[in-house]
Amino acid sequence: MFLALREMRHSKARYLLIMVIMLLVSFLVLFVTGLARGLAYANISAIENMPANYYVVQKDADQTFRRSQLTDTELNSVRAVIGDNNASSLALQMSTVTTKDADTKADVTFFAVDMDGLLAPKVVEGDKITNDTQGSVIVDRDLEQSGIKIGSTIQDQATGMEFKVTGYVENSSYSHTPVVYINNKDWQGMRQGVNQGSKATSGVPFNVIALNANAGQVDKISANTKNVEVITQKEAISNIPGYSSEQGSLLMMIAFLFVIAGFVLAVFFYVITIQKTSQFGILKAMGTKMSYLAWSVVGQVMILAIASLSISLLLTFGMNQVLPDTMPFQLEPSTILLTSGLFVGMSLLGSLISVAKVAKVDALEAIGRAGA
Repeated sequence: MFLALREMRHSKARYLLIMVIMLLVSFLVLFVTGLARGLAYANISAIENMPANYYVVQKDADQTFRRSQLTDTELNSVRAVIGDNNASSLALQMSTVTTKDADTKADVTFFAVDMDGLLAPKVVEGDKITNDTQGSVIVDRDLEQSGIKIGSTIQDQATGMEFKVTGYVENSSYSHTPVVYINNKDWQGMRQGVNQGSKATSGVPFNVIALNANAGQVDKISANTKNVEVITQKEAISNIPGYSSEQGSLLMMIAFLFVIAGFVLAVFFYVITIQKTSQFGILKAMGTKMSYLAWSVVGQVMILAIASLSISLLLTFGMNQVLPDTMPFQLEPSTILLTSGLFVGMSLLGSLISVAKVAKVDALEAIGRAGA
């Protein structure tokens, strides 16, 4: 490491240029990764944050919530296995809402849930609603940016029903739209296409049954309930419309960024290694071990990679502070560690080409070339 640091001090401009390139590449990797994770979270946060690990859907629905149709018959059958508190119905409907004065319009997804059950929303501001409340909803806080505040009255364009916003939840979106939570009584009114004051009837179907269950209970449900399929949370998320194709494209882009970063860094250090061939030959002739020379090359790459990565992390977090709220961006600690580890790993992998070049240097030939 002494040789690596000594050389870096001697050729500051050269290694500063390499560090700037590594900084830009690592910043691009982190920023694109944050955008990819942000887009994913904006698509699935309502499902990802649910306290459920399995979901019951209709057997021929291709594991897609919106294609599934279930009734109280399936719900009662499931509850007979795992209990009332561990199974809750979920109905969803994508729609457009406007404020009462029609100044604001927003695309949303209605989630109809049991307000005393497993999927009851966690209100962070405002008041909760009960199963007996009529004409009230809890909305994702992102709708505040559209001018929908606590106390606002919104109207569903499809049915004409009006709802008063009583509270906010956070990080609850589905298919890139904020979630609006309603109780099952108002869901019945929406399904019938009548105003909220009309008398609701029972037996209105829903889409999914959310479960908090173990593997043994899941097997019993599958055996005792006809025409249904039990899927994991991961399977449910992967079948949200557009999620898999969106994330596949972004992950491919990130993978290419890592490959390009490794290739660029490998070329830079290989060129520098070629320029220092005579120096390595002299050091070999003096009896310097190959392991010491290899560690010198790898040490330089490691120092530059870690330094540039640290600065790029600061730049990424700074950029996140000035991004508009409409641009989803999220970097969790686990994502940061994984991305940083991959970047350093690709850098070190690229440095092995230089190490191989150093190993092939012939001391006598290099000294002769230096003397010429």
